[in-house]
Amino acid sequence: MNSDLDLTVERVIRAPRATVWRAWTDRSRLARWWVPAPALCRVDRLDVRPGGGFVTRLSDDGGEFVPHMDATFLVVDEYERIVFTNAVDSAWRPASPVPVAMTAEVALNDHPHGTDYRVIVRHGDPAARARHEELGFADGWGSVTAQLAGFAESEEAR
Repeated sequence: MNSDLDLTVERVIRAPRATVWRAWTDRSRLARWWVPAPALCRVDRLDVRPGGGFVTRLSDDGGEFVPHMDATFLVVDEYERIVFTNAVDSAWRPASPVPVAMTAEVALNDHPHGTDYRVIVRHGDPAARARHEELGFADGWGSVTAQLAGFAESEEAR
């Protein structure tokens, strides 16, 4: 990790890696936690393989769904790691995403209490990193990670 370019979120999720993996790789599960509540998420495309598309929309009020994420998966190591970027869209075209271009790496490791969950979001330059942080990276990615944990832990409790 490069502290000048990267932002991170880490958490222990009290559920096995397989449960967290399914929350990331199943459309209906991902839609339940991927955007900060109370916004709603619609998953238009989730092709979890290298080169596959990752397209979501969100609705702040239950009305119109607007674009949220149009990205491409770069690396998929089953039950261990997912890497995607929004700098290349789901049609493999160069993109200029709002608010910033990024590459996100999601790492899942065993932990005595479930899954050690870590996200590193990489930026192209310090200004992009600073902009993402100023726009609320910690709150946004932090709340989504908390929602993922709550979802995975409740799935495991069933």
